[in-house]
Amino acid sequence: MKNIEEINKLNVKKFLEKKKIPEFFAGDTLKVGVRIAEGKRERIQYFEGVCIAKKNRDFNSSFTVRKISFGEGVERTFALYSTIISSIKVIRSGQVRRAKLYYLRDRKGKSARITEKIQKSIGVDVSEQIVSEEAENKDISLENEKKIESKKETPVAAAPKAEPKKEALKETTLKKELKKEKK
Repeated sequence: MKNIEEINKLNVKKFLEKKKIPEFFAGDTLKVGVRIAEGKRERIQYFEGVCIAKKNRDFNSSFTVRKISFGEGVERTFALYSTIISSIKVIRSGQVRRAKLYYLRDRKGKSARITEKIQKSIGVDVSEQIVSEEAENKDISLENEKKIESKKETPVAAAPKAEPKKEALKETTLKKELKKEKK
């Protein structure tokens, strides 16, 4: 006879085969797509807010999302493995020190903000680095070739540039001469 825990784990595995759930924590800003049935039609309504709590209980896992709607705080608790949820998207990762952010209920405005977590990539694939370095070297060599070609062309192009300067000098000298004649 199977335990309830084993049955729940099997249900979770079956659910995860069909649908992929992103990894998120309390403090993250989520956009949850909720299926709503209106008569015969079904539509998806998005609920976007800060995840203030997450409970990991195998198949009974849930999370709570809080948002401010028209100046009023609205919280909604979702079952993580529910068929009502069509999608979960992590918009921002928040940097917090607690697992439950119930203190946000009492806060308003700037004091209710959560700082964004800076993602660091520690495990970098070496083969990707080599490929990116080769691409950079090719780009640099192409740029150098273009500079060399442009330097070859500049003496030809420099002659027309000198003429406008000479013309400007002639105009200024003419103006000075006219001023002297008026005096």
